[in-house]
Amino acid sequence: MHILVIHSEDKTRRRLYQLLTAEGYDVTLWMDDPETLDLTQLSEPTLIIEEWKQEAKAGGLSAWLSLKASTDVPPIFCLMLIPQNSLAQYTSVLANGADDWLSHPVDPVELRARVLAGKHILKIKQELQDQTQLLRAELAEAEAYVRSLLPNDLTEKVPINARFIPSRLLGGDCYDFYWLDPDYLVIYLLDVSGHGLGSALLSTSVLNMLRSQSLPDVNFYRPEKVLQALNETFQMNDQNEKYFTMWYGVYNRANRQLLYASAGHPPAVLIYSQDQQPQTIEPLKTSGLPIGMLPDMQYHWQRCFIPPASRLYLFSDGVYEIKQHDQTMMNLNDFLDILSTHTADQTIDDILKQVNDRTMDRTFSDDLSLLEVHLD
Repeated sequence: MHILVIHSEDKTRRRLYQLLTAEGYDVTLWMDDPETLDLTQLSEPTLIIEEWKQEAKAGGLSAWLSLKASTDVPPIFCLMLIPQNSLAQYTSVLANGADDWLSHPVDPVELRARVLAGKHILKIKQELQDQTQLLRAELAEAEAYVRSLLPNDLTEKVPINARFIPSRLLGGDCYDFYWLDPDYLVIYLLDVSGHGLGSALLSTSVLNMLRSQSLPDVNFYRPEKVLQALNETFQMNDQNEKYFTMWYGVYNRANRQLLYASAGHPPAVLIYSQDQQPQTIEPLKTSGLPIGMLPDMQYHWQRCFIPPASRLYLFSDGVYEIKQHDQTMMNLNDFLDILSTHTADQTIDDILKQVNDRTMDRTFSDDLSLLEVHLD
């Protein structure tokens, strides 16, 4: 542990230096403006003993206060030096972010006790910081694994562009698209309840099971059969009370027919134009509860013909359930309005930019997935 003494009086600095070095501590004295300190250069846990100045901002605390909660610098403990005639202010000092206080003139016994207490707390903070950094590294590794499972965009036959933006490092959204045979293309998107590691584990389990076609006795060309099998396999009672919504479709490239079924998921949206008419926006959805909510749930399929030069959009509700500048919540119809103005020569990122421009704080509070399928 390093000790940094910040005080304007030379006598007080020298007094603290003598007492602290006698106890074997490594001490640095600072006599200049505390605001000029660059504490991002700290290399070890630091106990700061600082002079309290009532006229200073933040109740006498310096700008380094904002670094206390950061895990990018070693832990900091602030011991505020308060004149004995100002001890009535100590609650204000603590409320403004100091960790403890020390009366001035300094009593050696009190100084020793306060510093030992700060040393103990810094040790605990360092251990917590080490664990936090380890957890972050493990989560980053898990996030990289999840992203590695998601498919790359398709450029041939049926071009597909996809975007995934988790609200945290790990999210519960997942999607996939692949050919069952040269003519049949599977496209699906699912959204697990909640966020974080548990949701990500469930979504990747579903993805791996579908990609390997390891659901027993299931016709993967039949969307409703796939949803029923998933519902039997992933009941929420066995998944830490987590369930997921899903839209699953199978596109026949030869006859331009799409079979689809959904389980509590937002509709896919088909956009097309025929005979010079204004473009049509057609939501594609079937009835059915989210996967895992109830056993023995029956799901239903629908079929639609895909006109030439159509575009199909799959998305999670995170793309539109956002707070707008006027404090109102954006809804599905608002998002459909954005899709209606999107042209074939624009990119999927243009859609996300329009959505992001509506958000109050330019961030998404939920996991977000968006797929754009070009059915030329």
